[in-house]
Amino acid sequence: MNPNEEKKENLSKRYWYAIHTYSGYEDAVARYLKQRVESLMMSDKIFNVVVPKEVKIKVKSGRRYTIEEKIYPGYVLVDMILDHDSWAVVRNTPRVTGFVGSDSTTPTPLSKEEVESLLSRMGDQEIKFRVDLRMNEVVKITDGPFKDQEGKVAEIDEEHGKVKVLVPIFGRETLLELDSLQVQKI
Repeated sequence: MNPNEEKKENLSKRYWYAIHTYSGYEDAVARYLKQRVESLMMSDKIFNVVVPKEVKIKVKSGRRYTIEEKIYPGYVLVDMILDHDSWAVVRNTPRVTGFVGSDSTTPTPLSKEEVESLLSRMGDQEIKFRVDLRMNEVVKITDGPFKDQEGKVAEIDEEHGKVKVLVPIFGRETLLELDSLQVQKI
């Protein structure tokens, strides 16, 4: 078999695997694993190491924060050709507890659909809002013409960071659409 055919055959065995780590150490594990791949010259078998994250906007205490949130805390994804050597490199990385699979000796690769869905979710540049309010929660309006009025949350639009609040005006409840920064919990 010539080297080109051997390379093609090996690439057909290339899959994404999920590895379990200590929670909170996902980035460190990814960094350690990349260093080990480089120092042990395994770049022909271990191609990519990814901590699945997405960017979100969280509104808390009247301020907006852009945060990177882990999609699957405690897990790191590895694109690799699984054999004894590559398995040992990953398995013996500090803070890796094991591969995800039916048992600890035979890791189960992720399906192509799962990986594509996850990578597209990570690559999604659309930032999502995360509003820390609940339906029927009593809030106080902190900005605008209805400042200092109290009302009840009727609807939450996390996609746009908007909140609809029922406010009693002249004895009737009126629905106001406000930015989530304009209200706060009481």
